[in-house]
Amino acid sequence: MELLIPVMGAAFGAGSYAQFITVLVVFVAVLGVTAWTTRWMANYQKQQSANENIQVIETTRIANNKYIQIIRAGEKYMVIAVCKDTVTMLGEISGEQLKEVAPAEHLSFRELLDRAAGKTKAAREEPKEKQMHDEK
Repeated sequence: MELLIPVMGAAFGAGSYAQFITVLVVFVAVLGVTAWTTRWMANYQKQQSANENIQVIETTRIANNKYIQIIRAGEKYMVIAVCKDTVTMLGEISGEQLKEVAPAEHLSFRELLDRAAGKTKAAREEPKEKQMHDEK
């Protein structure tokens, strides 16, 4: 009885490489279809929820699965409690009682990454020659 030990180079033939490339192409295609479907669903849901009569003004979490929300329905402002299975109206408030909050800053991913890394715009735009001289 003879033991056959495959040699590393002989185990991978042209058919194996073709099969690997085919699986890789199918994987990339599935990722592409998934990304397209996710984007399409997000746009569809955005269109479905686009209305002018009902708007959530502010939400505060008070416990797990329990929130207090200020909503605007038409011209009325209401405070509601949202729990796992129930929504309860707590009362109405006037628009004058609400504090004006500045709109949230919309930053690009690059700006958020630079802010998290502690970089400033001037440091990011510094010429390459100067960076090389500083390292010496």
